Amino acid sequence: MSSVTRVPLHVDDDQIPGEETRRPRRSRHIKGSRPGWFVYGSLGVVLAAALFPFYWSFLIGSGDSSTIRDPNMSWLPGGNFIANALSVMNDPAVNFWPALWNSIYSSALIALSVVFFSTLAGWAFAKLRFRGSRWLLVFVVATMAVPMQLGVVPLYILFSNLGWTGQIGAIIVPALTSAFGVFWMTQYLQQAVPDELLEAARVDGASAFRTFWTIGVTAARPAAAMLGLFTFVSAWNNFFWPFIVLDRSNPTLPVALSLLQSNYFVDYSIVLAGVLLATIPLLILFVFVGKQLVSGIMAGAVKG
Repeated sequence: MSSVTRVPLHVDDDQIPGEETRRPRRSRHIKGSRPGWFVYGSLGVVLAAALFPFYWSFLIGSGDSSTIRDPNMSWLPGGNFIANALSVMNDPAVNFWPALWNSIYSSALIALSVVFFSTLAGWAFAKLRFRGSRWLLVFVVATMAVPMQLGVVPLYILFSNLGWTGQIGAIIVPALTSAFGVFWMTQYLQQAVPDELLEAARVDGASAFRTFWTIGVTAARPAAAMLGLFTFVSAWNNFFWPFIVLDRSNPTLPVALSLLQSNYFVDYSIVLAGVLLATIPLLILFVFVGKQLVSGIMAGAVKG
């Protein structure tokens, strides 16, 4: 009687030569991968310290003229903020609405101009080869060591001869370019764009401008967004030069709010209400642009 050989119906993976054992990977929790209570506590302290000046301004701005001098002042806001804000807006000496428009217009134009020229110059210094580029970049960076106060007198004489004193263009034209912006974009583009990518674009027949527009502008978006935001905030808060070259009939918002302290008696509740009004546009800008800004920076960091 012949014997029957039984073949096993199930064969283990490790019994088949040449086959790798496929097992589901188990996620392991690495100790220290998540921040602990100390990190969150430190961030909470930093957040509270950053928000306290805003709350203090709102606390005084929602009271009356005696709130800041009251030794038993309550830490709860009062109910006069809207009235104080309306006093700032309706003050004929302040010219709040023209000053607000001047600040928005000048800050936006300065930010766009600085981003445009800084991206062009940064691309040239980072990726184009021309004689004297290194020393020219050193000269541009060295200009950041020159304080602005040294050029105020000749700059004022220049705009006075041009008849621009008292006009908003007198604060826009000197700020159309920025040495810091050129240095910022140069350092970023040197790391963000590899030279092999430019060589491939040249081999494909792309011109210098098309290479800059398709590769340079795309790669520079995260740094350009950060530079534009910082430039807008800096131009918005600028007080020294606008206070010198502009007059009371055509001021920016910081210059206009300084007029609230020009009286014999200073009502700090109205002053701080005006300060909060000047801060609200910046907060709105951060709310709408902050998410896109962070996502752009993270995208640039991953690509780099």
